[in-house]
Amino acid sequence: MTTLLIAFGSFIGFIIAYHTYGRWISNKIFGLSASATMPSEALRDDVDFIPTKKEVIFGHHFTSIAGTGPIVGPAIAVFWGWLPALIWVIFGSIFIGAVHDFGALVVSLRNEGQTVGEIAGRVISRRTKLLFLLILFFALTIVLAIFGLVIASIFKYYPESVLSVWIEIPIAVAIGFWVYRKGGGLLLPSLLALGLLYVAIYVGVYYLPIALPVSNPVVVWTLALMTYCFIASVLPVWTLLQPRDFINSHQLIVALGLLVLGLAVAGFTGATDLQASAPAIAEIAPAGAPPIMPFLFITIACGAVSGFHCVVSSGTSSKQISCETDAQYVGYGAMLLEGALAVIVILACCAGLGMRVDVASFGNISDSSHNTVGLPLTGVATNGPAEKAGIKPNDVVVGLGKHRIDGIEDFNSALRKFKVGDKVPVEVMRAGKELTLTITLGREILKNIDAWHTKYDPDTGWATFGLSQKVGAFVDGGANFINALGIPIKLATGIIAVLVASFAATTLDTATRLQRYVVQELGQTLNIKPLTNKYTATFIAVSLGAAMAMIPAPGKDMGTGGLILWPLFGATNQLLAGLALMVIFFYLWRRKVNVWFVAIPMVIMLIMPAWALLWQLFNQNSGWAHPLLEMVRGDTEWAWDNDHLLLTIGLVTLLLQMWVVVEGLLLIPKSRGVLEEVLERK
Repeated sequence: MTTLLIAFGSFIGFIIAYHTYGRWISNKIFGLSASATMPSEALRDDVDFIPTKKEVIFGHHFTSIAGTGPIVGPAIAVFWGWLPALIWVIFGSIFIGAVHDFGALVVSLRNEGQTVGEIAGRVISRRTKLLFLLILFFALTIVLAIFGLVIASIFKYYPESVLSVWIEIPIAVAIGFWVYRKGGGLLLPSLLALGLLYVAIYVGVYYLPIALPVSNPVVVWTLALMTYCFIASVLPVWTLLQPRDFINSHQLIVALGLLVLGLAVAGFTGATDLQASAPAIAEIAPAGAPPIMPFLFITIACGAVSGFHCVVSSGTSSKQISCETDAQYVGYGAMLLEGALAVIVILACCAGLGMRVDVASFGNISDSSHNTVGLPLTGVATNGPAEKAGIKPNDVVVGLGKHRIDGIEDFNSALRKFKVGDKVPVEVMRAGKELTLTITLGREILKNIDAWHTKYDPDTGWATFGLSQKVGAFVDGGANFINALGIPIKLATGIIAVLVASFAATTLDTATRLQRYVVQELGQTLNIKPLTNKYTATFIAVSLGAAMAMIPAPGKDMGTGGLILWPLFGATNQLLAGLALMVIFFYLWRRKVNVWFVAIPMVIMLIMPAWALLWQLFNQNSGWAHPLLEMVRGDTEWAWDNDHLLLTIGLVTLLLQMWVVVEGLLLIPKSRGVLEEVLERK
């Protein structure tokens, strides 16, 4: 019941915050007006600027800002315990993240739909514009590399998700053509698209999982994704970006609805127990983990506050808002929904993984020649019908992550085909042997906290918690919630895998378009004319993203570069949030408007990521520190490696941020009540 109370208490809190704090900011601070002329009307070109219904733009905005950030971040942070993660998500999203997203959107709306980087050049200083654009460029390059890797890895580990993700593209193009060229309605096509997507999920799970027959599918998928991103970025938003994000938002909301319903059923029936499933506050930090302060605020970015969101707010959403009063719904509301998603992820990675379940145990394990096989087997829950069998538990169980029953990964469904005492053929993937064993059904051999420790082992801990474990913790826990509704675990797993891949895909193509804007703005600022061409700018964006993704991580194959950049992503992303809040601060400061509600979040989001970067750069327990130590010692064997790459990007980012902060501090005493220069109409 604790799980259920926390979930619904959080959701109610978000709703109250929207109608109180969000409305106060909307009416009393920004004074939004339905009669204001929007950039989408004034600068309409039907490519980037186009007036859009708030429901459609909400779908685009929400799916773009969410990505896998609110999934991966909380999935890591619960290593420190679920309570710190939960507190940061709830209060961070209400008082920092939603203020950041909403403020960036409104300021952009009132500046011809310009990005925060361009606006910074006018409300702070001209030098700041270039500095801000360079930080955006670094941040978006990291986003493209990491999210390309995330989606490619999901396709590799969950081939059942491939069909439904790619089939969204032709469906979106058809809907965009129908609505914007034929003047058709949106409701019926949306419902039809939603039905087709879930049919595709079913087909992908049971009939057509698409696994590439190549040695390194991640590389192939990454290149395919970057090619798609190039095309999506240069097309008008109505042809693909808008309709895809709109129909995708429905699919995502349905999946989230299933998660919430499953959580409710599991909570009411007592099948889930958060307190017994995971520690509220971890007594022992995972091996190799950085300190919870400040890294909790860096590890969980999306879901609490994320600098990437300001780029979406000011880069694409502000160019499509048709009425200024829609900004609260899109900017503040979408961030709170992302906070709700992060709460679900925390509960899935703790209570979902640790749901009370029955397990299957086995005796008489033998190989094809009937000789006893001494194979070590470890216990993992299977949701089998053990309790009905009434047989006492045995002490030998089979690990789901290493074995297949009858060649089927869905251990649950396969188990139901057999009776107690039946002999079951088992393909043991690691051993490569065909085994025969006799099932004995047991009852709750595996306790809740033990199930959680199969993913979160403090002894092996932080360094070995790779991408598959990050995503897998949510997929497995979320699938358990949906399974509580009676949906087969295999189909439930497919639904969650598609949820993750779809979130990441919408963020990837939006990030490509945003990077194109940044490259074009850099071209204008530095007077490099070729960079202002949208095709050249897009090619640079996807090429750099692909190149960074292709770099092999230490001990890994080609196509794992995102893993190298992951430590940089959190700090750089949060520094960007602090700088965006600074732009909002100066916009209001110059107009003599109350600024405390943005000043406090600004200080927090400037200090925390800078603190984290300094720890990573100079603490001897951080891998980044050794290049600096080598330089101090004058090591003659100094050689460029991945740590030097992290060190270089980290130092450059930190120095750029410090420069912007100094520019801001010098400006505060002389800018109160002094409006920035008037923006000339493009």
